[in-house]
Amino acid sequence: MTVTWEEAGWERLAAGVGRCRLPGWDCTVGLVVGAGSALMIDAGSSLAEGARLRTEARALAGHAVTHLALTHAHFDHVFGAAEFADAEVYGATGMERVLTDEREELRTDAIRNGLHARVADEAVAALTYPRHLVSDEWTLPLGDDRQVLLANVGPGHTAHDLAVLVPGSPPVVFCGDLVEESGEPQAGPDAVPSHWPAALDRLLSLGGEDALYVPGHGAVVDAAFVRAQRDALATRFGVS
Repeated sequence: MTVTWEEAGWERLAAGVGRCRLPGWDCTVGLVVGAGSALMIDAGSSLAEGARLRTEARALAGHAVTHLALTHAHFDHVFGAAEFADAEVYGATGMERVLTDEREELRTDAIRNGLHARVADEAVAALTYPRHLVSDEWTLPLGDDRQVLLANVGPGHTAHDLAVLVPGSPPVVFCGDLVEESGEPQAGPDAVPSHWPAALDRLLSLGGEDALYVPGHGAVVDAAFVRAQRDALATRFGVS
């Protein structure tokens, strides 16, 4: 039995498109429902959170999640991915190397940010790797006339940033942590500041002026917000 977005505690953004702000790190996950298919965007910060999202997504879509897009390789976006074992998993090219070669760094970062060590250990042991690697753009059909565009728009927040464009009225762009509303964009040791403004230019070209832009953390924003954040990052990092 399906439920409404409101009943599930999700925010409806457009027909068949919604998102949920998770507790703890205010991380956003998205869901795009198609005919007999469903795309989840990011997977939460633990196996337990991933399992809850899987259950909620099934209730919203009326069927299981069939596709999972991971916007980047930070723990609060990928540690729940193993709970979507039957889904086709997508990520930006190079992300698979981070999940393979930097597992200890992911674990350390998660614990430093407050995740319990046991929970982090469980998630790292079960890490799911993208089977489908997006080097530029990938059009993903979701049944009937619905399709989404996966775009490798990085580097920026990390070396491997994936955005998801859902065409429609309005278009919806899931930005990952290239855009943040609830705080200043975080530039950790894996950020590529010199390319970040260009990544936001790419987002704006994908979505256009009328799109809803869904940040990795915080409230949904418009093109003007993304453009202002782009300019602030350019000033902050001394790039054009």
